[in-house]
Amino acid sequence: MKQQYDLSGLKWMLAGWAPEIWRMRLASPDGFVKATDCDLRDVPAPVPGSVQGALRAAGILPDWEKGLNSRLCEWVENRHWIYETRIPDAWLAPGKTFRLDCQGLDYCGCIALNNKVIADFKGTHIPHVFDLTPHLAEKDNALAIIFTCAPRWLGQFGKTADMLDWKPRFYYTWDWTPRLVQAGIWDAIRLVVTDDAEITAVNCDAGYDHASGKGRIHLQVAAVAARGAKIGVTVAGNQGVIRSGEYSLAAARKGLDLAELAVEPWWSNGEGAQPLYTVTCNLLDKAGAVQESVTRRVGFRNLEWQPCRGAPAEAPPWLCVVNGKPVFLSGVNWTPIRSNFADVTADDYRKRLVLYRDLGFNILRVWGGASLEKECFYDLCDELGLMVWQEFPLSSSAGGSVPPAGKRAVQEMAEIALSYINRRQHHASLILWCGGNELTRENGQPADETDPMLSRLQAVVAKHDPQRRFLATSAYGKHGCADPKNYGKGEHWDVHGPWRANDLKDWQEYWAKDDALLRSETGMCGPPSAAVLRRYAGDCNPWPPSADNPWWRHNLSWWIEWEQCLKELGREPRDLEEYVTWHQTRQAEALSIAFRSALNRFPACGGMIFWMGHDCWPCPSNTSILDFEGNPKPAALAIQNLLAEAKKAAKRR
Repeated sequence: MKQQYDLSGLKWMLAGWAPEIWRMRLASPDGFVKATDCDLRDVPAPVPGSVQGALRAAGILPDWEKGLNSRLCEWVENRHWIYETRIPDAWLAPGKTFRLDCQGLDYCGCIALNNKVIADFKGTHIPHVFDLTPHLAEKDNALAIIFTCAPRWLGQFGKTADMLDWKPRFYYTWDWTPRLVQAGIWDAIRLVVTDDAEITAVNCDAGYDHASGKGRIHLQVAAVAARGAKIGVTVAGNQGVIRSGEYSLAAARKGLDLAELAVEPWWSNGEGAQPLYTVTCNLLDKAGAVQESVTRRVGFRNLEWQPCRGAPAEAPPWLCVVNGKPVFLSGVNWTPIRSNFADVTADDYRKRLVLYRDLGFNILRVWGGASLEKECFYDLCDELGLMVWQEFPLSSSAGGSVPPAGKRAVQEMAEIALSYINRRQHHASLILWCGGNELTRENGQPADETDPMLSRLQAVVAKHDPQRRFLATSAYGKHGCADPKNYGKGEHWDVHGPWRANDLKDWQEYWAKDDALLRSETGMCGPPSAAVLRRYAGDCNPWPPSADNPWWRHNLSWWIEWEQCLKELGREPRDLEEYVTWHQTRQAEALSIAFRSALNRFPACGGMIFWMGHDCWPCPSNTSILDFEGNPKPAALAIQNLLAEAKKAAKRR
C-alpha cells in the first residue's frame, strides 16, 4: 500500500548563509535556521516557493518589480539557502520505505536529514527523488533542502554551445526581463511511503478515429507487487464507465490497447468542445484489494500535419488538421508568468489562459529558454482547448546558437526530454515536441535533425511518444527569417520575425507578398497603459520614454520607440498618455496587418504565433500583447476582432 503526504502544508523556515559555512553546523542539534552564524534566519518560507518570494514577503528584499529595484536583489545568488522543516512522527511506521519526491528544485544543492547530508541534486528541469529510509530516526526528524550558488551566467548573450547548466536561462536577463535568478522549491514536494507494492510508471496515449467516431488508448503500466497481483483499468467520462478490465502485470507492462471506445472528440478552441475522460489504473493484490491508484485525464483527438496549399514538395507539413478539419494556428509564444515562477498560483495561470481562450487563440508555444510548466498549466490547456507546442530547454544566444554537442550534454538533455514526455504525454492539448528555440548550424541557418543534440532528441521522441511530431527547432527550414528578395522561391517554411516596423508602409509591403508556410514568431512592440507604467516606475520618472531614461532601458533598450514617435508626430508628445496611445495604436495596426495577411492566405499559411503573450516583468515597452498584470493591450483586442470576423465569414461560406 502506498501513501503520499504533501509537504507543502508543513511549516518551513528559511536561512541564508555565506557559502559553505553551514557545514560547520552539521553536528548541531539546533538545526540550520536557528544557528547564530547564518546571515539570515527564521524566515517563513511557503512551499512551493522561491527564496526571493520568501525574502520579499519578509521585507528583506525590495519589490523588484518597481523601478530599478531588481539590481538590489542580485546578492541573493551569492548565498546558500536552507529550507528546513520537521517530518511528522505520525507519518512514519516501521517496515516501510520512505522517499522524498521533489518535482522541482531550482537548481543545485543537497538534502540533509537530522543534520547529515544524505544526497546531492542538480538540475531544474527534472524531478529528484531521495531514499530517506536508512537515515530516519524513530521520531523528530529534521529535513533540510540546501540550495548552493547558481551558475554565474546563462543569459541571452553568449554561445548556446557553452550553456551546459540545465537551469532556465531567461532570468539571467533577456530582452524582456532584467536579472532575477530564482532559487527554491518550484513544484510539488511529497513524502512517499510504501511497503514495496506500488505503481512505478504510467504512460497513456489517447487517440481518435474521426472516420469511425471511436477512441483508443495505448496504456503501459509498470508496477512492483507480490505474485498474483493485477492491474485494473477503468475508462470513464461524464456519462459513466466506458471500459473496464483486469490485466496481468506482464501484459500491462508490455502495453494495453483499448480500442473502439465510445467517446466524444476533443477539439481545439473555437472548433468544438473539450470533453475529458479519466483513466484509472489500480494495483490489485491477489485478493483484489487496491494497493495504489493512479489516474490520468485524457482527451480523444486525431491530429495530423498536412502540406500547406502550394507548398514546395521538400517542405515539411505545416497545416494542422484536427479531427479531419484544417485549423489555422493562432496564438502566442508562452514564457513564464513571473521570473520567480515558483510563486505563481493556479489562479495566475487561469487568468491568462482563459483570456487567451476568450481572445480566440488555439495554440501556445512554450518557449525553450524556460522550463516545463506546472501540471496545472497543461490541465487548464486541456480544458480550454489550447494546443501546446512544447520545446525542450534549449535556446538561441546572441553570440552563437549552435546546440551543445558533447556526449555528456547530449545524454543529460535526452534524460530531460524523456522526463518531459513521461510527465506530460497524456495531455490532449500537447501536440508537438520541439528541440528548442532558434537553434542554428555554424553558418547561421536553422539547425535540423542532423545535429547531434537534435538527432538524439528526435530518437527519444520517436521511441517514447511516436504519435506526436518532433520538430528540430523553430524557426525551421532554409531561412530563419523571411526576406522579401526570396519571396516566391518556396524557401520560407517556419520563420521568425519581424519584431519591429520602421515604417508601417514598408511593413504593409513586406506582408503583401509573404509566402511563409508558418509564422511561429512575429511581433511588434508596445507599452502597457500609462497607469501601469506609473504603478511600476517606483522612484523613477517614467517620462520621457527614451533610451536616456534609465528605467526604460533597465533590461534592454530594443523596444523603445521614442525617436520613431518624434518622427511620426513631428513633435514631442504632450504627455505619457499621448505617447502610450500612439505606441499602442501602432502595435495594434502593425500586428493586424501581419495577422490579416497570414489569415487570408490560409491554408497556404498554417498560422501565426505572436511573440510574445504576456510580460513576466513590467517592461515599459515590449512585444507582449498582455501587460504584466494580465490585461490585454489594444493589439490583443484587434487580433480578437480579426479572428471573430474570420469565424463569421467561415460560417457564411
